[in-house]
Amino acid sequence: MVAPTPPADGALSVDLVKLALRRVKDPELNLNIVDLGLIYDIRVDGNDVNVDMSLTSPGCPSGAEIMGDAEKQLKTLEGVGATSINLVWSPMWTPERIEPRVRAYLGF
Repeated sequence: MVAPTPPADGALSVDLVKLALRRVKDPELNLNIVDLGLIYDIRVDGNDVNVDMSLTSPGCPSGAEIMGDAEKQLKTLEGVGATSINLVWSPMWTPERIEPRVRAYLGF
């Protein structure tokens, strides 16, 4: 998949970051981390990107892989500077954080 490119003014945006993070899937659920509700906050400061995210559980065996994939996808963004993925546990993730259309698809 081709990396999203910033607008003509070269500025990164939260929407552009979300597009990149949608390419990261939870390997156990095969759903992207944005739709799963694992992304809690995205901050873009110039060319630097900071993301607060969680995992489905503190013992998630794929946590390191998911966070590494998220970092890799951020680095594919044209013009990106420093990137930071911060693991947060407050509030704890629950299935209610899943996008409503995905929840319906899953039968929740």
